[in-house]
Parts: sequence; C-alpha cells; structure tokens
Amino acid sequence: MAEQTPARTSDWMRPHSLLRISIAVAVVTIVLKMLAWLLTGSVGLLSDALESFVNLAGATFALAMVTIAQRPADDDHPYGHHKAEYFSAGFEGLLVIGASLAIIWVSVARWLDPQPLQRLDWGLGLSLASTVLNGALAWLMFRSARTYRSMALEGDARHLMTDVYTSVGVVLGLGLAHLSGWWWLDPLAGVVVALNILWHGAVLVWRAAQGLMDVAMDPEQLLQVETVLHAQVQAAQAQTGVALLFDSLRTRQAGGHSFIDLHLHLPGDWSLAQAADWRHRTEAALMAAIPSVQVHIELLPQGAVTVLERQTGHRA
Repeated sequence: MAEQTPARTSDWMRPHSLLRISIAVAVVTIVLKMLAWLLTGSVGLLSDALESFVNLAGATFALAMVTIAQRPADDDHPYGHHKAEYFSAGFEGLLVIGASLAIIWVSVARWLDPQPLQRLDWGLGLSLASTVLNGALAWLMFRSARTYRSMALEGDARHLMTDVYTSVGVVLGLGLAHLSGWWWLDPLAGVVVALNILWHGAVLVWRAAQGLMDVAMDPEQLLQVETVLHAQVQAAQAQTGVALLFDSLRTRQAGGHSFIDLHLHLPGDWSLAQAADWRHRTEAALMAAIPSVQVHIELLPQGAVTVLERQTGHRA
C-alpha cells in the first residue's frame, strides 16, 4: 500500500494553525459584537454575537478532531483516524442549526415588540470590524481546506461565512431601520439571516453524514484515476506487447485522505518481479496525480475471478 501527502505549505496555513487562529478571532469578535449589542440594544446584533459564541465552540471542537484525525493507525483503528474530521463538520452544522433557531426565537420576540435603537454608529462600526476579520480568515481556511482536503477546516470556514452573512444582513437591516424609522426591520433582518445560516448548517450535516458513509472520491479525482490507468495500459502495451487489465476499482474519502483499491490482471507466466514492477509504476503514477492518497493493488493472473466477483456476478 502506498500513500502520498500534499506538498508542504506555510506552517501558519496548516489546519492546526488556522484553527488556533480561528479560536483567537472568535474571542475577539465576541468582545466586539457584545459591545455593539450593549451599546445599541439591537436584537440583530445580539443574534450576531450569539453566532460568534457558536464559532468559538465549533473551532475548539474542530481543533480537537483534527488532532485526533492525524493520529497514526493502531490495532483498534488499522485504517487510521481520518474520519474524526467528519464528526467536527457535523458538530459545526448542528451548532449552526441551533444558533439559527435561537436567532429566530429572539427576533420574533423583538418583532412583536419593536424598540428604537441607540448609538448605531458605534454598534455598526464594531460589527463591520468583526465581519472583516471573519471574512479574511474564512477565505484563508477555504484555501487550506482545498489543499489538505480537510472537512473540519472546511466546516469551520463555512461556519465563519455564515457569521459574515449574519453580520452583513444585520448591518443592512439596522441601516434601513435607522433611515426609515421602521424598527421592526431589525428583527426581520435577524430572521432572514437565520434562515440562510439554517440552510448552511443543514448542508454541513449532510456532507458529514456522507463522509461517514464512505462516499466515493469526487468525479474530478475519479477522472484522474481513469486517466492514469489508461496511460499504464498503453505503456505496458508499447513496452511488453501485453494488454494489462485493471478492474474492481473502489474508492472512498476519509477526511483529507483518499483510498483506492483495484485489481491488476497480468499474464500468468510473468515473474513476480515483473508483476511487482508494474504495480509499483501504477502506484507511483496515482500518487503523483492525487494528493493524500493510499493505493492498494491486488495482483491477479489474467482470467482469474475473485470470490467477491463470483458472489456479485460482475466486476466493478
């Protein structure tokens, strides 16, 4: 079995470092947004502050899960601990859903009893400052999540973006309320934003569930696998005159790691060294094409059928 890891990037762009930064930013934004709420009395800003508490809890849990996911395989977990990241994404999704429901509850109560707001200039300024911090951090986390294929990091980035949406919606609602004198626009903004982040939370929970159910690699990566295997068949035909056969391809994702299992059928009169050489070439080609991949190739003589293939009646 062979494994390939992503190219080295700056240490501060790694999942652990960014999640630590996310915890620190969450503390700063909590202070800013709570001050904004205390100054204005806006239920919209209160809902924004509550969302930041959720960010803090989510980032802390994500850091714990990423740490667990990087533990090496052991006797109880022979395939590693990579799936721990999906628990983090699911937890973040549930937190987002819970926060959105709380925001709706508070907003409806204020809608029934609208009140004028005070010192909106300071309140909106503090809210916008925290929004810039969250937006910049989310952008960095999305970049790192793509590099490391980290579901925990992507979950935290999406959570931060919901905070950005919340803040922008609240600021727009407060601005309109201030200009028009319609103070019910404040809680209306809270409800609209809550419905938006409710959707994002549901998406996170769904994606985490799919990952825990051993979802296949994404179509783009599967196309890369097929391209590599086709190139190996052509190379073997040109060099040996033998048509190799790859079948029973199975793939799965686990956190930032991909797993590939397949069969390689070779002439029965080839030596073990020849067979091992072509397996090594195929593994190396797949590792070069796809980061963080583990490859397992079973060698079989041409015409052989495994017990699983007999049971299923076909070759995958």
